[in-house]
Amino acid sequence: MKNKVVHIYSHTHWDQEWYFTSSRSRIYLFNHIKNVIRILENNDDFPCYLLDAQSALIESYLKWAPEDKEALFKLIAEKRLLTGPWYTQTDQLVIHQESVVRNLWYGIKVASDAGNNMALGYVPDCFGQGGNMPQLYKQFGINHALFWRGIADNTLHETEFVWQGDNGDQLFAVQIPWGYHYGGLLDETPETLSAFLKEKMAPIEARSERANLLYPHGFDQAPVRENLPELVKRFNACDDERHYQISSPLDFLQALEKEVVGDVRVLQGELTEGKHSRVHKTIFSCRADLKLLNNEIEALLVNTLEPVLAISRSLGHDYPANVVADIWKLMFYNAAHDSIGGCNSDDTNQDIFFRYKQARDLAVNLLELHTRLIAIRTPREHDYTFTVFNPLTNTAAPQVTFEAWLPGMPFTLRDATGKALPYVIEEQTCLTSYVLNQTIRLNPGKPYHKPEKVYRTKVTVNSSDLPALGYTRWHLDFAADGASESITDNARTIENAHYRVEVQENGLLAITRKATGKRYERQMVLVENGDDGDSYNYSPPRGDLIVTSEGCLTSSSRESNDLNQSLQLEYVLKVPGNLEERAQGRVTAEMKVATRITLQQDDMIRFAVDVDNQVLSHRLCVHFATDILANVSYADQLFGVVVRPVQLSNALRVWEEENWHEKPISIEPMQSYVNLHDDTHGFTFHTNGVREYEIVGDNFDNISVTLFRSFGYMGKENLLYRPGRASGESVVATPDAQLLGSLSFNFGWRIHSGTFDEAQHARVSKAFLTSFPVYQDSDFLNGRLRFCLSDEARTYPQAYSLLSLPCGPQDALVSVVKCAEEGEGLICRFYNPNLETEATLPALKHARNVLLDEKTPAPERVTLKPNDVQTLYVEPE
Repeated sequence: MKNKVVHIYSHTHWDQEWYFTSSRSRIYLFNHIKNVIRILENNDDFPCYLLDAQSALIESYLKWAPEDKEALFKLIAEKRLLTGPWYTQTDQLVIHQESVVRNLWYGIKVASDAGNNMALGYVPDCFGQGGNMPQLYKQFGINHALFWRGIADNTLHETEFVWQGDNGDQLFAVQIPWGYHYGGLLDETPETLSAFLKEKMAPIEARSERANLLYPHGFDQAPVRENLPELVKRFNACDDERHYQISSPLDFLQALEKEVVGDVRVLQGELTEGKHSRVHKTIFSCRADLKLLNNEIEALLVNTLEPVLAISRSLGHDYPANVVADIWKLMFYNAAHDSIGGCNSDDTNQDIFFRYKQARDLAVNLLELHTRLIAIRTPREHDYTFTVFNPLTNTAAPQVTFEAWLPGMPFTLRDATGKALPYVIEEQTCLTSYVLNQTIRLNPGKPYHKPEKVYRTKVTVNSSDLPALGYTRWHLDFAADGASESITDNARTIENAHYRVEVQENGLLAITRKATGKRYERQMVLVENGDDGDSYNYSPPRGDLIVTSEGCLTSSSRESNDLNQSLQLEYVLKVPGNLEERAQGRVTAEMKVATRITLQQDDMIRFAVDVDNQVLSHRLCVHFATDILANVSYADQLFGVVVRPVQLSNALRVWEEENWHEKPISIEPMQSYVNLHDDTHGFTFHTNGVREYEIVGDNFDNISVTLFRSFGYMGKENLLYRPGRASGESVVATPDAQLLGSLSFNFGWRIHSGTFDEAQHARVSKAFLTSFPVYQDSDFLNGRLRFCLSDEARTYPQAYSLLSLPCGPQDALVSVVKCAEEGEGLICRFYNPNLETEATLPALKHARNVLLDEKTPAPERVTLKPNDVQTLYVEPE
């Protein structure tokens, strides 16, 4: 009697690019889906086929084969061709939380519009699982997960478990211990078929004593096996113990869940163990140039563009939903696990760069259009008027830097109340003829202001309060000169109300926190060392030479004005030129680093670091010393905070003996900050760049953040941190990944008193990563310089606020405010960024609680637990 059911799910894992380009992948995808449609239509015994759970493949195919839409949608509606819930197989650890949510939203929409969405968190190949994914899945109606990477058998011997997210939500999950490709090859030889099945089933049954077993049949870009139904019949004929059937993976999980109800273990949080499946933890700093673009554009979309579009629609403008969708989809293609990882050929990474360029250009120009549509409909009393937008949901008075076209005359910049605003002119270039020759006067008889001179000017302003989620107007008053003059000298100290920062004789910084009088030395230490790794893993050379910025300062100066004080420091690090010289201890090259340290009026010390990289195969980190002897670190993850050990001590003791695929290292990802603290104070690094950190030092009291790393090959064998075979293709050279040339990085450093929750790190990062658009409303700029628009009736208020929300430490933090994907409503998404305390949701009129899908009703809540997320759908008034 057969007492076990083997669920064979037939699939392909379709990387949309990798060592090959997206163009090659699309050509072969077109051929692949043609074959899938033909085989499923002509063979009723082939019940279902999984197209990698990413519905972007459906969209891609139909662009070239619209004639197949009806046949394709019929197979999807019949649940024979399985797609969704993802748009692309996204990374979960280093991508912005809103990117992950939108990936699921668009993925489910495309699949549902085609006929059916597979409600399964299917993640065959992503490099680790995020700690809040159970919550995100469940809010999209997904109650099961199936994945490969991230769990060692030390943690889970069996394959099935209950996965609990960091907010407490649970779902039923199964790990595929040997990967999605385990059953990709099937023996069809009659004489060896029985032995083949016994050999393949033995490891599965050694890990699972259940009656329902999973056998994944597929691999990367795998062709569909047309005779699979016949093979399954032969499997059943030669195996007296097991019944084989072609199933969907979701059917398998549901059957197994019924079988094991109440008899499974619970695992919590993120899953990033690399014992049996490489999770490539240092992929977070690979191709730092592309990571910087990703992070810049994510912040622009979520923190600035979408809130401004919400303001614009509230004033009567159409919401450009399809344009926004196209921008996000460009980002989703780049968010796929290999693509965002950077573990690709140089050709492929060039495609990724171009998609970033497209996404950024579209976002920047869409933002300009809607700030302009608002500005030109607002009454103007001055020839030089500026509409200033605040995308935050609280009143803010940020320091704003923007480009203006000015007449080169002394002026005072005034806000809507007439208050003079402190400002400094950073740069100024005369472009009179160019700008004025671009002007187009639609009504030549109408008078307009034509300046004698026009200078393209970079202006930095200390703003007065900007209305929450709204705008106000500034203007130029030429009656007096209100500019702050910058003074440059050779002093080596800057200070504000919070800090005194001084350059020590060794070139390192010492920071005194004025609230306590405590002085912290060895701040901002640049640490350079070799990287013998590849596009997947950082790995130190067997013969390394570590170089720091101590003693490498070549020049320093101070710049002071009414807005800021800053230090300009230049370092020259003498370093080996390549791995061979490093192994020999030879220093033949120079790495020049220019750093600007700025104090504004708040409690963040801002750093801008420019590196001239002419060195091969190395890594550059920046270290900040604390007085915390840490056991754990704290960083933000998707919709919350994650606590991680600074050293994986137990795993480190056994990893070589147990032949782990990767060394268990504590180089970790963050969304925007990493923190060390005790009960009374703490230290936080806020990044506007690479999202990778490590806690280092003999006492684990230094925060190290990777600025970049470089390497020469896609894959290499026998690394110190990753023994054995190469990941990727060892024959693919990646000279672009050496990142030769100029690289720029921005980050902030804060020292705080009190508890972690009181310091509100996520809220500070949100403001740090938010840009405040400024649009100049001047007649002479209407024309070819910006495109010409018709005159409009100026009926909008001089100042406007769409929504104002409380922003205290006890309040839930806004993830995004945006137009609803469907309907005329406003979406406000909140989460609790605290470690211990609950956060209060605001009471909004005409609002209802919904899930992340923006339509399914959710229970009414007043507070959120840590790591919890809640979406409010606000109906228009």
